[in-house]
Parts: sequence; C-alpha cells; structure tokens
Amino acid sequence: MAQTNVDISIDFAGLRLKNPVFTASGTCGYADELADFMDVNALGGFITKSITLKPRKGNRTPRIVETDAGMLNAIGLANVGLDRFLAEKLPIIEEMTVPVFVNVAGEMIEEYVAVVERLAQEKAIAGFELNISCPNVAKGGISFGRDPAQVAEITAAVRKAAGRKLLIVKLSPTVTDISATARAAVEGGADALSLINTFTAMVIDIETRRPVLANRTGGLSGPAVKPIAVYLVSKVYSEVTKGTAVPILGLGGIRTAADALEFLIAGASAVAIGTASFVEPRTAVQVISGIQDYCLRHNVAKLTDLTGSLSPK
Repeated sequence: MAQTNVDISIDFAGLRLKNPVFTASGTCGYADELADFMDVNALGGFITKSITLKPRKGNRTPRIVETDAGMLNAIGLANVGLDRFLAEKLPIIEEMTVPVFVNVAGEMIEEYVAVVERLAQEKAIAGFELNISCPNVAKGGISFGRDPAQVAEITAAVRKAAGRKLLIVKLSPTVTDISATARAAVEGGADALSLINTFTAMVIDIETRRPVLANRTGGLSGPAVKPIAVYLVSKVYSEVTKGTAVPILGLGGIRTAADALEFLIAGASAVAIGTASFVEPRTAVQVISGIQDYCLRHNVAKLTDLTGSLSPK
C-alpha cells in the first residue's frame, strides 16, 4: 500500500527544520524581499545576503550578466553594513517564523568576529553562514577559503564568537581539493558546510573586445554549475562528513525538485535555491512540494533516508 504522508523535516546540526529547502545567500535579500511572491515562512531556512562590519558599495556596474546556462555576478558584497542591518532588517526578521541565518563576510578575521559577536546576542538569528569563498572581492572572501590552514583559523575564531548559534562554513569550488578545506572547516568547529559557491568566469563583448562586467570577471552560477556541484557534494560527503553529525547544505544550479533530489542523494541534508529565484521567485516552495511528491511516489517515509543514498554502480 502506498503511504499517504511523508516526513520531510530534518535535523540540521541540532536544529529541527520543517523541510530541507533554504534560500541561497545573495539572491533573496535580507529578509522579506520575496514575501510578495511566496510564503517565506514555508521554507526550512532563510540565508540573508552578506553582511559586513561597515557598509559596502560593491563593485562598479555593470556587475551582472546572463550566460547561456546561468549568470555571472560581480556584486562585490554590496550591503548596508551591520548597524543598518540591526536597525532596519532585524525588526523584520524578528517577525519571521523561519530560522534565519546571516551570511557574514569581511576583509580580516577580526571583522568577521565583530559582526558575529554582535549578532550572536539576537534571539531572532538562528546562526551564521561564514562567507570565505566569494570570488568578487580583492580582500577577504576567497583568499580565506583556498588555504586549509586559514579555513581552520577563521572558522575557529568565528566559532568562538558565535556562542551557541549554528555555524555553517561556505566552501569555494575553486581549490585543488575541496575535501581538504571541508575537513579544515570541520576541525575548526563548523556545525555544517555549504557548497558550492560560484566559479570565477568571464563574458566578452566581441564588438568592443572588452569584458562585459566592469570587474572583468564574475561568479558563475545557475544550471551550468549543477553537475559539478553535485559531484563535489558527493566527494565531501563520502570523504569528510559521512558518519558524522556535520550536515551539508548543497547548492548550485537547482531549479526543480529533481535537481534538489540529486544533491540529497549525493549526500546533502538540505539544499539552497539561488539563481533560479531571479527567474521564478516561487522556485523554493515549488521544490518543497516536488520533494514531497517524490517521497510519496517512492514510498520514502523519512527524507533523511535519502541523504547519501547514492548506489555504487
């Protein structure tokens, strides 16, 4: 007999979430920007765009360009800064019922620590996503994320500042061995890992023979990166997190429930929707519904049974 209900809730590093679908940092604003298009509180988790200690204007325009299978962005971590975030955005977050994670960035470890120490005092904040993999800034960002020793150092410092709040470390795919940086993050005290961030890429205007982006390069996201992201999630799961309490948040080109399910089967405990939200703002809630339908059709009683269920050939 086919089952009539399915449990798609998950335990994410000790935090109970109603489903495994998050927003991806940088694509859905600070809090309620998607509220006119979908019920944000229906999500498993919400990750804000990056917050830095001081406001940032970001890179010059143009800083976004579409590609055949995705988009390049070179926003450069533009944001309102910690003080305005606390004054203007935190009151909105306090009214939300979905767990909210703040993506934190900086140029020096001390800046990351200062932001996290302040936000760790707020009950409305469930945790943090440590951005050490942004390819579009001259200082900080990806420079921390390429060296396992630096990954461990910054993770340990932020872990201490975060107190009891959950700490997710976001990994760059542009490293020699992502398992090495993942292992360093876990050793530094990461509660969870998110992967992957974007790939550095370029688009050229053949008429002017100049890069389209003012920054020359940008971070490639969208469907083009999905097969690589699925592979890297599988690699980190099998080599680092399998058998541990450290979950993986998988992201990179997810547009449908089928895409999300690939990540779960590869080893992710949860997924994040990013670029697809620019095309269809309701993508995240559609993915939640599609995951439920899949579990019902395949008699999957608990979503957690799917995580890492990839069969060897």
